[in-house]
Amino acid sequence: MKFGEIDIKLIRSKRKTISIFIERDGSVSARIPEKLSDDEVKEVFKAKEYQIHKNLAEWAQMNASKITRDYVSGQSFLYLGRNYRLKYVEENFKGVKLRNGKFLISKSLQKKSKELFISFYKEKLLEKLIPIINKYQDQLGVKASDIKVMELQNRWASCTNSGNVNFHWKCAMAPIDTLHYIVAHELVHLIHLNHTPEFWNDLDKISPNYDKHIQWLKLNGAGMEL
Repeated sequence: MKFGEIDIKLIRSKRKTISIFIERDGSVSARIPEKLSDDEVKEVFKAKEYQIHKNLAEWAQMNASKITRDYVSGQSFLYLGRNYRLKYVEENFKGVKLRNGKFLISKSLQKKSKELFISFYKEKLLEKLIPIINKYQDQLGVKASDIKVMELQNRWASCTNSGNVNFHWKCAMAPIDTLHYIVAHELVHLIHLNHTPEFWNDLDKISPNYDKHIQWLKLNGAGMEL
């Protein structure tokens, strides 16, 4: 839907309220009740116009420092909230190794560096997720149907109606405490599908500092790129 100069992607569902999101790529999406007409939706957007433009301005400011990484020795890459420099070595081995505070890749595989990093993040993230997921599942009394690490475009994680919980491989770049928040957030969605007051109340019980982690992702999300 076109709202002024802004294109807003509408996602209709059986919900009672409208929620507007600025995605990580700067696009705008809105989750809306399926029964609302386009004119009714536009009236809500009009009432929230100032907030939409304010959030877009904040997104632009945070993304002004977006990092472009080159696959050369000396370039830094994030892992669990810390930066490690990359070094290409003569030694032949598959994948990415983290050794003595450096990421190592064989020179012979330099052209596949991005692919190798993605595989590294996927593998390591899944290893980190399992005990964290088990912890919060026990606390909440829930059980995810399936856990996957994958490409999620503009979301850090998602929870489906069928109880599947998915995580973007880029979550491996976040600090471990922030990763705990991301897991807790998605598992609470197994109880409350939407961001209702009850959702935030239950999240606060197991992740009392969630605001801090939301802010970290806002400030550093632009740098979590390859």
